[in-house]
Amino acid sequence: MILYDAHHLAECYAVRLLAVMLGCDLTLVPVDVYPGHEHHAEAFAAINPLASLPVLIDGERVLTDWQEIMVDLALRHDAAWCPLHDPALVGWLGMARDLGGSAGLARMIETFGAPGDADAARARAAILLDEIERRLWFGERSGWHWLMPGPHPTVADLAAFVFVAPCEDGGSSLRDRPALRRWCDRIRFAPGFVAMSGVFPPMANTADLNAG
Repeated sequence: MILYDAHHLAECYAVRLLAVMLGCDLTLVPVDVYPGHEHHAEAFAAINPLASLPVLIDGERVLTDWQEIMVDLALRHDAAWCPLHDPALVGWLGMARDLGGSAGLARMIETFGAPGDADAARARAAILLDEIERRLWFGERSGWHWLMPGPHPTVADLAAFVFVAPCEDGGSSLRDRPALRRWCDRIRFAPGFVAMSGVFPPMANTADLNAG
């Protein structure tokens, strides 16, 4: 399988992170989005006319939506990562997209000079981060340590994590959101975790991640 990838894009990171955790081999083809804008070039348009990344090529199959790629990989390699029986999955994936248009957008504006209103993006991100903090806090008290019940993270966790973990690059903060910080650390300590620019590997002396 071939993944057209931009290392700094959170959506691409989500796919790479899931693939490693699933033990799924991908051949990465880098695309220079900033500053090269190769995703708007004619050659890339022949692959994906939508000019979006990532793109997964698997034989004759071409997948151009990052969440579709994640669900596809999970269902083929370990369906426990994609609990389709629980409608909450749809809600969490939708919230992850909203994070992309808020916390993720603010990061791209501040870090890469992407167009947009950073203040408006941060304001929307604050609402979403507060809501995830609230849900995680109550979940921890019910014995849950992921966005959805289960022994390990799911595609929902990774889809949200890639925007939450580097959100400070866009001017948001996790300082007053301890449940989110604990959740981020639990993902960092999950088997197969790989880092990205702005998302750091786990610290060996991190405190008990399951503490309330």
